[in-house]
Amino acid sequence: VQLQAFGGGLVQAGGSLRLSCAASGDTFRRSSTTLGWFRQAPGKEREFVSAHRWTEYYADSVKGRFTISRDNAKNTVYLQMNSLKPEDTAVYYCAAGNRIIVSTITDVTAYDYWGQGTLVTVSS
Repeated sequence: VQLQAFGGGLVQAGGSLRLSCAASGDTFRRSSTTLGWFRQAPGKEREFVSAHRWTEYYADSVKGRFTISRDNAKNTVYLQMNSLKPEDTAVYYCAAGNRIIVSTITDVTAYDYWGQGTLVTVSS
């Protein structure tokens, strides 16, 4: 099982980026599989950004600006990031899990598989 994240880069504040994460294996075609995005800024712990399992979940800090979507036929999850802020600067990781319950969907430890991360830098 492998996850590969793409789409990071340098953008000015107020700009947009779209991250993609391609997953291998048929397991992730199931709607019951949770696909998520986390991020880790320098010197900080990895934090939840968004997840998709039947419905969408967002951290308060990105709600209204970020949108998660998935294409099960392509085994791909996307994160559309609009109105980016300098505090969004981080390495973004995609993650997946097959038996995640809703109460733990924001927990790093709940996910079984992780991508390599893609750097997003937002300049002021």
